[in-house]
Amino acid sequence: MSTHRFKKLALACGTVLTAFGLSACDLAPTYRPPTFVVPASWHGQGPFATATPADTTLPTDWWKLLNDPLLNEMEATLTKANPDLQAAAERFIQARALVVQARSELLPHLAMGAGAFDNKQSSDRLFRYKGNITETDEEYHGLASWEPDFWSAIRNHVRAQKQFAQEKAADFAMSRLSLQAELASDYVQLRGYDAQIAIYNQSIGYYQKALQITQNQLEHQAAPRLDVARAQAQLYSTQAAELDVQAAREVTEHAIAILTNASPSSFHIAPTQVMGFNQPSVPAGVPSELLQRRPDVASAEREMAQANREIGIARAAFYPHVSLQAGGGFAQNGFDLANLANSLWSYGASFELPIFEGGLRRAELQHAWSAYRETRDTYRSKVLDSFQEVEDGLSRTNRLDQENHALKKAVDATLATQNMTMTLYQGGVGTYLEAIFAQVQTLDTRIHQIEVATRLYQADIGLIRALGGGWNVKLLPTMDQTLSITPLQYDDLHHPQPVGGVDISQHPEAFENLSSAAPSAPAAATGKTLRPIYDQAEH
Repeated sequence: MSTHRFKKLALACGTVLTAFGLSACDLAPTYRPPTFVVPASWHGQGPFATATPADTTLPTDWWKLLNDPLLNEMEATLTKANPDLQAAAERFIQARALVVQARSELLPHLAMGAGAFDNKQSSDRLFRYKGNITETDEEYHGLASWEPDFWSAIRNHVRAQKQFAQEKAADFAMSRLSLQAELASDYVQLRGYDAQIAIYNQSIGYYQKALQITQNQLEHQAAPRLDVARAQAQLYSTQAAELDVQAAREVTEHAIAILTNASPSSFHIAPTQVMGFNQPSVPAGVPSELLQRRPDVASAEREMAQANREIGIARAAFYPHVSLQAGGGFAQNGFDLANLANSLWSYGASFELPIFEGGLRRAELQHAWSAYRETRDTYRSKVLDSFQEVEDGLSRTNRLDQENHALKKAVDATLATQNMTMTLYQGGVGTYLEAIFAQVQTLDTRIHQIEVATRLYQADIGLIRALGGGWNVKLLPTMDQTLSITPLQYDDLHHPQPVGGVDISQHPEAFENLSSAAPSAPAAATGKTLRPIYDQAEH
């Protein structure tokens, strides 16, 4: 090897080693998430204190606190088959693929090619070259290129993509929590409608007996025809109100069917007469823990981390851009390629430094800084919203629980009043107007109590959702776990290994049967009946 060629090779090797040494220069600002000063405890006082010190966190299957086997089975179906949740999982997988794409820019890119051509000229061509009219040309070559990451622009892009994948994992967790809470809330609403329908049926039966009493009183000339008209109006208006609740129940049942990947036409949940749920004990913890337990807060924080990396990328654009290339191969007019004399090669480096671009790169840097500050503002807003949701949930559960207890006492009082007024009317002491008033008040109070109980259970579910539903930021995949494949992996590309709790089925074709019926598990209130109305007139 000549001295001149050795110097060139040494220079190339030195350039590569220098590139490796300088590639650790990171121009992104040091990232630290905001540290908020938060209260030591919640202002809203929930009525459900934690039973034991060990029970301080919510379970991930929090809906089991309601103790309804049918709800448990539907939640399992939702987590496995809901199309919106599967789509969120696919978005996380796509983000993991983007991490691999970004990381590929850190590695040398190698390529090879080959070509063969057989050309023939026309023998009658004017001014034809006086040689062979046929010519064969073959070529085999390879190419290598690499961009030294002097200013960590590529590395910051890779880190940003990893943080983006973590953001999508948090988005999946939030989507899962929201869908689970929506299903639980809809199911509670459905059972609330069932309880209302049972009350309407019971009241309609009572009003039918009351109508019969007024008709008997009229036949014996002990009451005016006006009493019969009032009894009829009360009966028919109550029947109409029941139809309205039945329609609302059907719509809610349809929503539950869609959440569990079933067509509403084939999905039916057997009604019950009472609600039958357990009152859950919801451990609120302390406010400082909330930032670690909310998937949407974690998602906003990861977005902020990405914006911080974009500043480093924008800064790197002010520095020289260097790339290295090398290539070689064989070319020959014929098939005699295994000859060193027919070899060809080239190597070199390119250098580019921006001098004047009319403020383009400064504007990009300014934009990056502003975008980062915007994500900090958005993160703070998300934190404040989270605190509000928890405080609202604590206030609702506290007040609704007290209201529900008061209404239960009111129901007992109105039922007694209803029966006493009918007894007095039968005895000719009271008027039917008083009986009608008592009936209306009784029905309204009973329905209102069920509505408040429904809102109470839904408030519990909302509070659980506001507290993160048992999720923790530690469940997010690490930066390294976001990589879906290795540089030399060529198998198992269709479905990457699940990480970060995003383990939903990656075979959506398995859930294309939409004619599934509702689960057969019993409801919490199965076998429980509504207490009868005690009618003193019958005794």
